[in-house]
Amino acid sequence: MLGTYFYHEIIRRTIVAFGTLFNNIHIQHRDNDGNVVDDIKVPLAYAPMQKFLAKIQQQADLSKPVAITLPRMSFEMTGINYDPTRKTTATKTFKAVTADGNNIRQVYLPVPYNINFQLGLYVKLNDDALQVTEQILPFFQPSFNLTVDLVSSIGEKKDIPVVLNGISMQDDYEGDFSSRRSLIYTFDFTAKTYLFGPIADSSDGLIRKVQVDMYTNTDQTIAKREQRYTAVPDPIDADPSDDFGFSETFEFFTDSRNYSPTKQEDI
Repeated sequence: MLGTYFYHEIIRRTIVAFGTLFNNIHIQHRDNDGNVVDDIKVPLAYAPMQKFLAKIQQQADLSKPVAITLPRMSFEMTGINYDPTRKTTATKTFKAVTADGNNIRQVYLPVPYNINFQLGLYVKLNDDALQVTEQILPFFQPSFNLTVDLVSSIGEKKDIPVVLNGISMQDDYEGDFSSRRSLIYTFDFTAKTYLFGPIADSSDGLIRKVQVDMYTNTDQTIAKREQRYTAVPDPIDADPSDDFGFSETFEFFTDSRNYSPTKQEDI
C-alpha cells in the first residue's frame, strides 16, 4: 500500500511526449515576388509564460545581446485532475510479461487522470502567429492521439488523447514607440493519460489451455457429457506479446464420466 516505492515516470513521459508535438514548427517570410527569404524554426522550451513575458518587457532594447528573440514558444503543465468518466473497476488486475519475456507481472488497472497544459506563442508579427496557429489547429478535431510508452517494464503503451480546449490572444503593446510589441497566443490542452500503481510478480502462470465439457442437461448428476472443447495457443510456449493463433479440438463421448480439475483426469 502507501509507502511502497515505485516510479514509472508516467507524468514525465507525458510531458515530454506533449512537447515533441510542437518542436518542429517553422515560419517563413517572403518577398513581394513570393520567394522565401527567411525560414525560422520556432524555439520551444519548458517554462512558465510569465518568465518569458518578464524578459520581453524588461529587455525591450533589441540591440542588447541578452534580449529575447521572437518568435518563441513555451509550454508548462498547469494541473492534474481525476477523470471520473473513464473510471474502471478499482480491484480488477491484469497480467503482463516483462520486457525480457522471462517474468509475469500483475498490476491493477490504471487510474484515469487528466493533465492540463498551456502552450504559449510569442511573436512580433501577427502573420507569424497565424502561420504557427494554422500548423497546429488542423490536427486537433478536437483531440490528437499520442502514443506514449507509459510503463516500459511491461511494455504498456497507450494512445493518449490530447484535447485542444481553446485559444486566447493578447496584444501586449503599451507605452510609447520605444516599447517592444509582443503578440501572445495561448493554447490550452488536456492530455487524458493513465497512472499505474506498483507492479508485483504474479504468483499464477499464464493460462495456456481452456477446456469446456458440454452436457445434454444442466443437471450434471443425471446428464451425460457429450462434447469437449479444448483451445491452446499455437505455439504452446507463446507469450502474450507474441503473434500467435489457437489450436482448437472437439471430442465426443458416450461415457458417464466427469472431468476432475484437481486430479486433471476423467473419473
